[in-house]
Amino acid sequence: MGERVAVYPGTFDPPTNGHLDVMKRASKLFDKLIVAIAENPDKKPLFTVAERIKMIKELTQNIPNVEVVAFNGLTVELCRRHNAVCIVRGIRTFSDYEYEFQMALTNRSLAPDIETIFIMPSEEFSFLSSSMVKQAVSLGGDLSQFIPQIVLRCLKQKLKQTK
Repeated sequence: MGERVAVYPGTFDPPTNGHLDVMKRASKLFDKLIVAIAENPDKKPLFTVAERIKMIKELTQNIPNVEVVAFNGLTVELCRRHNAVCIVRGIRTFSDYEYEFQMALTNRSLAPDIETIFIMPSEEFSFLSSSMVKQAVSLGGDLSQFIPQIVLRCLKQKLKQTK
């Protein structure tokens, strides 16, 4: 049996401690975890793909089996290109589950050989979303306990540039 590879796709705009928690936990389950940053301009991301890649590479530098890539298109096609056997999805709430369940079933119909697993972040991060983080920090909120310091610095700098 070969290397067991999983893909953790998302926009990660910006990455939070919840994302990092899922990355750390998923990296223990697979030989290689590919964190795949979606190039989705419809979501109007605050950070460029290159900026998100840089942040996540820095955040995961001590997790040797994590690779960070950018992608567009279908996640299952990315999985095929990297011989991944699984898609990892973080799930926080029941409303996340509904959406993720639909996506998992769609992915299964497109690629029955690729499984989807859901990983819940640790309880202290279960309510966090990137959009909430961006909004709170833009309004002066202190979310330093919920996002890594590098992300907080980048977020404050980016928000200054957009004002």
